[in-house]
Amino acid sequence: MQFHKQSSQCTRVAIVGGGVAGATAALHMSELGFRVFLLEKSSGLVNGPPICHLHAGGNLYPDISTNQCLRLLKQSIDTIRLYHHTINRRPTVIAIPKNNGLNPLDLKNRLDLLKQCYSELIAKDPLNKVLGEPSEYYKLFSREDLESLASLSQPDVPSTFEDWLIPFACHTNFDDIKFPIIAVEEHGWSVFRLAAVTTLALEKLDNCELMLESELIGMEEGCDGWELKLKDSQGQEQYLDVDYVVNACGYKTGTLDDWANKKRERMVEFKAAYVTRWSENKHLWPEVIFHGERGTPNGMAQLTPYSQGIFQLHGMTKNVTLFENGLVCSSPMSSQPLLPRELQEQLDRGWNEQLICQRSQNAIDHIGQYIPDYVSARVYGKPLYGAQQIPGKDKSLRAADVTFEGERYGRIETVKGSSCLEAAMKLVLTWGLFDYKDTSIESLHSVTMSLSDVEIEQKAQQLAFARGYPVQLAQYYGNIN
Repeated sequence: MQFHKQSSQCTRVAIVGGGVAGATAALHMSELGFRVFLLEKSSGLVNGPPICHLHAGGNLYPDISTNQCLRLLKQSIDTIRLYHHTINRRPTVIAIPKNNGLNPLDLKNRLDLLKQCYSELIAKDPLNKVLGEPSEYYKLFSREDLESLASLSQPDVPSTFEDWLIPFACHTNFDDIKFPIIAVEEHGWSVFRLAAVTTLALEKLDNCELMLESELIGMEEGCDGWELKLKDSQGQEQYLDVDYVVNACGYKTGTLDDWANKKRERMVEFKAAYVTRWSENKHLWPEVIFHGERGTPNGMAQLTPYSQGIFQLHGMTKNVTLFENGLVCSSPMSSQPLLPRELQEQLDRGWNEQLICQRSQNAIDHIGQYIPDYVSARVYGKPLYGAQQIPGKDKSLRAADVTFEGERYGRIETVKGSSCLEAAMKLVLTWGLFDYKDTSIESLHSVTMSLSDVEIEQKAQQLAFARGYPVQLAQYYGNIN
């Protein structure tokens, strides 16, 4: 690799889109010393689809390839190292309902490969040890094990898989699930603390211009860069000359591709998760996944815990997280897939109260199939929702990062947020802007590492409140270390 000799301060990069991908790219490139312009149409960063957990091994997706799982594991480890302030350190429980054809032991071989890969990553770099001991990456529990746990009281600070499984053992209908169940070190991820970290860090970096409420309205490619035309927060037109453009527009990536005349096939899928409160709950829960066939009435059910009885719910059915005609493809005329009008209006204008109540109750009922006591939970605010891009034609793709057109245009096409740091580093490497030899994630991000837990949580709670969500979604949950 031949690296450019010009100083990093002379390299000008425009990143269009301030979601998790664009904010991460801006953070990484700014910490490297490049002159970064981050354009975001809304008033804040990381406003995209609901994020509630990492994908440290792809355990939520039994249908994806083992290679994707291994990539997601490595990407998640890197993400934890960069964004350690944003992680909710609690395990995930995976259960297979009896109406599902999957055998729980079918997952064991993959888990063993992931455990081996995790061990090898630690051997290469001890700083990769962010998911506990490799030997304790996962554990199987029989029905007898859970029946014994159901008689115990949960400690105030759960520390072992057994501690975390007590509420699952107390409330789950064992007759409807197969055994063994699996507990795995798949941690939570706070979208509001992620927004807080990127905002606070970028505000401290003088070489990054954070251009909120700014809209790109035109672009032209030259022989040595790009000229961008934008409308700033005051409604004034501005022109910006840069060396490189990063398309980080999320589900609108195709719109920028059309402007730049860079054709690309992709899909876009509209999704939602629901905020509920189970006030009778007195436990600290792990995340719980009941596997199921996507798009059917028995689709995956997912319970994600936060403090004070707040839970975020997914259900991979068309009346919960998925939507009728919610997955759309690009066309020969445009790289931008078009969502149905009613879904686009939900993105642009929000949801009406009737729809919020109806689909949130659907989510509660979906979880209640397996955790009967959960039917007493209630709607607790508006859904977390957004549209997710999937590059290409494979709707099962989960591990994706970045693609390039020409020498000075890159598009970040992550499906999962944990892929974003790798995407940013590939931009830098492909353009020959920096030599990563003998560096670490921590040493390259000194400003990000300097942020304190207290200032991050405070900022995250402010963002949650301003966006109309319970502040509990921004608070630390689980083991803090």
